[in-house]
Amino acid sequence: MPDQITALAAFLVGLLGSVHCIGMCGGIVGALTLGLPPATRNSAAAMLAYLLAYNIGRISSYAVAGMILGSLGQQFYALGDIGITGWISQWLSGLFMIALGIYLIGWTKVLAPLERAGTHLWRKIEPLGKRFLPIKSVGQALGLGLVWGWLPCGMVYSVLVWAMMAGDALRGTQIMVAFGLGTLPMLLLMGGAARWLGSLVRKNWIRRTAGILIITFGLVGLLLPHAHHQHGEHEGHEQHSHNTQQHP
Repeated sequence: MPDQITALAAFLVGLLGSVHCIGMCGGIVGALTLGLPPATRNSAAAMLAYLLAYNIGRISSYAVAGMILGSLGQQFYALGDIGITGWISQWLSGLFMIALGIYLIGWTKVLAPLERAGTHLWRKIEPLGKRFLPIKSVGQALGLGLVWGWLPCGMVYSVLVWAMMAGDALRGTQIMVAFGLGTLPMLLLMGGAARWLGSLVRKNWIRRTAGILIITFGLVGLLLPHAHHQHGEHEGHEQHSHNTQQHP
């Protein structure tokens, strides 16, 4: 899948999947914003600064995770034939997107094992967040956001698999940043409209629509020609043409 389409798809997955964020992150945002001084909560500009700081920290953590997983994916591609490893990566990415759609629809907790696995890492990181509490400055909000980004989440883990299968640290970073930006509108609104959003996303048709669209992304990913294989063929064609020009 071309890089720009992958980033766009990751953004849309974040946007559509952010209905899930209400349940997992809504309580966190609500608690953090309600813990601020009344003067801060009553200032739209101040609240926006704090909410942006939380989310910049969160998305920065996604970027770091995407870079790490992208690097690991690059090592995976180096293990064997690009056609075989590319085929495996394409199917893993597509299947995880389908699983994410099913997860959002609520048919089954298909990604729950991933979340449980992530709790082991979270237990080691969570104490760091307590150092930033209570929140009294934008800097503390940023620090807490950096910790918050590692909260176990099946949706995040699914996109991380996509980042890993991109096979490159930069591409992995781009995918996770695009995904994080997709979740941003919902999480920014939650600070001032949590009650309205909560009632909205409880509607089954919204969750089902988001899930079906993400399943569609997964199916499209399975059917599209593999980008890495095409890229290798393109490079080989260019090299052949270059050599032909040099040696007529």
